[in-house]
Amino acid sequence: MKTVDRRGFLQTSLAASATALTSARVFAGTGGGRDLRLTVHPRELGNPITPEFTGLSYETSQLSDPSYFAPDNVLLAALHKRLGASGILRIGGNTSEFSVWTPDGARPADEPPQASAPKVAATGPDTGRAPPPRRPVTPLAITNLRGFLDRSGWRLIYGLNMGTESPETVADEAACVASVMGDKLVGFQLCNEPDLFWKNGLRTTAYGYEQFAAEWRRFFLAVRQRVPGAPFAGPDTANNTQWLTRFADEQRHDLAFLSQHYYAEGPPTDPSMTLERLLTANPKLEAQFAAAAAARQATGLAFRMAETNSCYGGGKAGVSDTFASALWAAHLMYQLAQTGATGVNFHGGGYGWYTPVAGTRAEGFAARPVYYGMLLFAAAGAGHLVRTEIAGADDTSSLAAYGLMTREGALKVVALNKSLDTDVTLAIHASGAKRGLAIRLIAPRPNDTTGVTLGGSAVGQDGAWTPTAAESLTARRGVLALTLPKASGALLTVSG
Repeated sequence: MKTVDRRGFLQTSLAASATALTSARVFAGTGGGRDLRLTVHPRELGNPITPEFTGLSYETSQLSDPSYFAPDNVLLAALHKRLGASGILRIGGNTSEFSVWTPDGARPADEPPQASAPKVAATGPDTGRAPPPRRPVTPLAITNLRGFLDRSGWRLIYGLNMGTESPETVADEAACVASVMGDKLVGFQLCNEPDLFWKNGLRTTAYGYEQFAAEWRRFFLAVRQRVPGAPFAGPDTANNTQWLTRFADEQRHDLAFLSQHYYAEGPPTDPSMTLERLLTANPKLEAQFAAAAAARQATGLAFRMAETNSCYGGGKAGVSDTFASALWAAHLMYQLAQTGATGVNFHGGGYGWYTPVAGTRAEGFAARPVYYGMLLFAAAGAGHLVRTEIAGADDTSSLAAYGLMTREGALKVVALNKSLDTDVTLAIHASGAKRGLAIRLIAPRPNDTTGVTLGGSAVGQDGAWTPTAAESLTARRGVLALTLPKASGALLTVSG
């Protein structure tokens, strides 16, 4: 194992006395704690985490303002880049099925294209309660989007409109996107949640997999005729694992990767959709993991969760916008990586309850709690997961811990205590470990919507973030002791 270079990081930490005071104040035990043993096996490498694992997702209707995703929207680009020098932006959502490709400004839409000057409005997640307005997408929006991607360093998954457009029009749009994006294009998605087309009025109740597969193929061939070799992903279903499995088997030779969606809770009107439930294991997620793993094994295709967040229908106030969602988001990312997924895109935009980045060009942007869970993942970095074991109690479901060997040879441990009432002390056993440096993901309370910090610092409107509080640990008989207060997380860098 390589020794971790701590000098640069420690330059950003507080003085030792201040760190000790911070630790004593913030991390004091509250009684009723649990002692658990975490064994990390640095030489037993698991699935890789690539630099493009992290992603964000926005509604296609946001493109009706060409100035939003534009190269001069430097603050939004910086917030994206803070989550990774390379990542994947996905354009899609419910509104992708109502977008109007407008190459010449003459096609009808409910709204005309906006001018290139910054606007106050920003598009939030579609709630699905009514058909969204038909909004135009123009070549200018695509050109500006390319400039935004160049500034952020990210690449693109682009959703096309199979719901209300013709194959010929979709192919025309795809040709423009492919020409402008070049190698920035990761893949096209031909539809958004087609397994729910019957439910949202796009198709009749008789619409099933066979109808979808035939329709998808017709649109696919139209695009491939215009753009030979165009990359595709799918089926981008809401949650129908049977559709995912059949689609993977039938279309495997024409896909770059598989994609599906996942929402932990919903609808937001259901009073049982609480933050306590959000932090509890979800059998639906396990079923999706199993289906994706089976499809990957059978076809050799990669899998990406192309749209996800805490609660469908636009999110739920008091749940989706709280610190609990940061713990949930970080855990989901590592769960996906552990099952072999190649990435995840958290949906958002505007001032949606669950959006990772909230705001507008005119009013500025801010990192919401979900963003901090993603930032913890980014701070740990890319590399390979390593095998870990948790022992010491019959039920360890409220604790999640992952080991990571970075590309630079550093051993990292991410630990998340999702319990709302119990502190945990981890005895971390890792071969050759002598020291550790921990930064904390915390907020005053799990239901707080503000006051979230990672490493003692908040994220600035320009994406600036530098950890200012770090906790030094010294191994005793080869064991590092890390205390995790209830509803908190930590990133530990281990050195020999």
